[in-house]
Amino acid sequence: MTTSIPDALVGLADFRRAAAGLRGVALRTPLVPSDALGERFGVPVFLKPEMLQRAGAFKFRGAYWFVSQLDAADRARGLVAPSSGNHGQAVALAARLFGARATIVMPVTAPKAKVAGAERFGARVVLEGTTTAERMAKATEIVEREGATLVPPYDHPTIIAGQGTVGLEIGEDLPDVGMVLVPVGGGGLSSGTAAAVKALAPRARVIGVEPAGSPKLSRARAAGAPVTIPANPEGLADGLLAVKVGTLPFAHHQRYIDDVVTVPDAALRGAVRFLLDRHKLVAEPSGAITVAALLEGLVVPAPNTVCVLSGGNIEWDGLRGLLGDA
Repeated sequence: MTTSIPDALVGLADFRRAAAGLRGVALRTPLVPSDALGERFGVPVFLKPEMLQRAGAFKFRGAYWFVSQLDAADRARGLVAPSSGNHGQAVALAARLFGARATIVMPVTAPKAKVAGAERFGARVVLEGTTTAERMAKATEIVEREGATLVPPYDHPTIIAGQGTVGLEIGEDLPDVGMVLVPVGGGGLSSGTAAAVKALAPRARVIGVEPAGSPKLSRARAAGAPVTIPANPEGLADGLLAVKVGTLPFAHHQRYIDDVVTVPDAALRGAVRFLLDRHKLVAEPSGAITVAALLEGLVVPAPNTVCVLSGGNIEWDGLRGLLGDA
């Protein structure tokens, strides 16, 4: 399968085709009303809890859809995925479901829970560097040496179509959605969600949310094109620390994202605690960042606002650390 980027953006038909392919495999996560946020802001607010997804994050949607579209011969040569953690676990699970071998290239700073998660699904984990570029270089080396097939983390139309089923479900389950807050890493989830939401609810506002220490979309919007920013391996939101937003995701962002806000790391701790305390949902900092944007007053929610919670893969020590100063 080619990994070239087409001129056309991913559209509603692509999201619906992906949703059909994921039916019965990926979980259709619910929209959970947040009475606590609704009371605070005076408008209905909903949570889209992708930590309930298989492999613990939204990434399974794109990974499984991509792998399902490969020729059997491509799968048989083995799959290789560069990942900060969640994409790797998702590819490892997809590979197991198709009976394929998987090698996941993660940073040396990857949380132990994410490494262990990929290994539980039968993947070989290779630790390399701390940046997206270092992981991709190592993954490409393995692909070339072993003749395997690369599963890209976000900059591919099939990945975007799979991740965009999050937005498709939001639009179908809440036709009068007024606003969607979505985390921004490399851009697969945010671009696909925005495009799908806008296709079904054109008047809804879509707000990208990224960590203040990794403002790659904010910088790209200011520059008019993706730019590389300094790496921030120490940031709490490890799943959102890409140093550059993808080329194809950025094209979608320019068309469909209304605004982007940045959230300081300190706010993520309170959001993780809030979700656990008020909703009994375990979110990793990356997954809680949309709620943090509301709690920090960075976004004023519209009626029927949806916060996408992207994942919940956090180790016990990390969770205790976030909760310890409550």
